[in-house]
Amino acid sequence: MKQKVLCIVAGILLVAIGSLAYFFLYGTKSYSPEATVVYEQGGTRVSVFYNRPYKKGRQIFGSLVPFGKVWRTGANEPTQLETNVPLKFQDQALPAGRYSVWTIPGEQSWTVILNSEIPRWGINFTGEATRNPQTDVVKVEVPVMHHEKEVVEQFTILLEKSGEEMQLTFLWDQTLVAVPFTAQ
Repeated sequence: MKQKVLCIVAGILLVAIGSLAYFFLYGTKSYSPEATVVYEQGGTRVSVFYNRPYKKGRQIFGSLVPFGKVWRTGANEPTQLETNVPLKFQDQALPAGRYSVWTIPGEQSWTVILNSEIPRWGINFTGEATRNPQTDVVKVEVPVMHHEKEVVEQFTILLEKSGEEMQLTFLWDQTLVAVPFTAQ
């Protein structure tokens, strides 16, 4: 009898844990849908895969996304950048490959980090980023631009040509951060 009760309890726990894991991995994606943005020109192909959370009336930077703390730059999994050619961010080289994108937002500038590890979720159970700083490949600081007339409701990443350079742009709320880079 005891063994039967233990089997039933174990089965219920297994289903509950499985349901919770499924919700964390797939259920939240309806609130922050996946998107991919691609830049292709000549033999250069750069793509960014990310999840797009909504503002929904919330204060974003300095509150939901705290200043001075590592952010996975989107929702759900960390944002990922993939390139088929080496790139250069400021004076730092990024070999061809796939990288996780992390940021440290600030009021006046952001630190943008490309890391060679891509963790499954991007944060732990306490909400802290799971980035390993020892595997950072590129780490650059760029200025923040504020546009007071327009509010961007859904987090957006753009890849665009800007003169001789390309630009990785983050837009959300009234904040715009542009990261220039070149193909090598």
